[in-house]
Amino acid sequence: MALTMKDVDRFETARPRLEAIAYRLLGSASEAEDAAQETFLRWQAADTDRIEVPEAWLTKVLTNLCLNQLTSARARRETYVGQWLPEPLLAGDPMLGPADTAEQRESVSYAVMAVLERLSPNERAVYVLREAFDYPHREIAEILDITEAGSQQIFHRAKKHVAAGKARTEIDEAAARRIIDEFLAAATSGRTEPLVRLLTQDAVAIGDGGGKIPARTKAFEGALAVAKFMRGLFKPSAAKRALTGGSPDVHVTTANGEPAVVAVLDGRVVGVMCLEITPEGIAAFRNQVNPDKLARATRRWAATEHGEPLFKAF
Repeated sequence: MALTMKDVDRFETARPRLEAIAYRLLGSASEAEDAAQETFLRWQAADTDRIEVPEAWLTKVLTNLCLNQLTSARARRETYVGQWLPEPLLAGDPMLGPADTAEQRESVSYAVMAVLERLSPNERAVYVLREAFDYPHREIAEILDITEAGSQQIFHRAKKHVAAGKARTEIDEAAARRIIDEFLAAATSGRTEPLVRLLTQDAVAIGDGGGKIPARTKAFEGALAVAKFMRGLFKPSAAKRALTGGSPDVHVTTANGEPAVVAVLDGRVVGVMCLEITPEGIAAFRNQVNPDKLARATRRWAATEHGEPLFKAF
């Protein structure tokens, strides 16, 4: 049946929230957009006059679409070339969703998004709906067709997994920027020792090239191994310039609410490196260079103001 303008407006009002939920569940902005659009098609086909609480109906449809997709996505990622990382969202992207509380901000951080990949689909859904969007367990139970007590149990289990799988990132913005500046100075110095001093002993570096851009299939682990990798990454070479088509400009911004180094070449984002910074030092580098996962970042970059680059990458 045809939707009224009121029905269309009601959905469009809900779309940003639906996309933000889907992004946290799927780790992909493009797949989140598709899930929200498929929810609209279901809304279009429904008898909306009989839907008492449209927000709850839309959330239930979207969440279950995402749960079905997560099951197939896990199978696809088993054949993914190299490490799989979420698609990064640059500062101000509406798909980042609510950021009023520390829990909401942390739930979309690259560090937590990576940990969410290890949860079961139901654990991920309960964690996202409760922690990021503050849904009461009664509503989550209705969305997922489980009991309220079951929702609470799943949430506590998921929260425990998340807490165990990431480093604490309680550090103020000024301190984080100072550490990034020190990191970039050390990385471009050609020396390993200054880098090692900035890292935690169990630091890791993970890269996602998707088989399209060269990236190590296994993570670098330990301060010395990561420091050597970073020193080499920022070392100028003709091979790197040939691979990327030039020397990218390096900027510092945020992605998924975390400090990030962004490489931009001719207006195109060619790399986003998210840093997990803790009071003890930099605990992780998650570097997204798969071009398929940088299209939204490029559009966001073109639509926003940013200062002059710090330097050329190589």
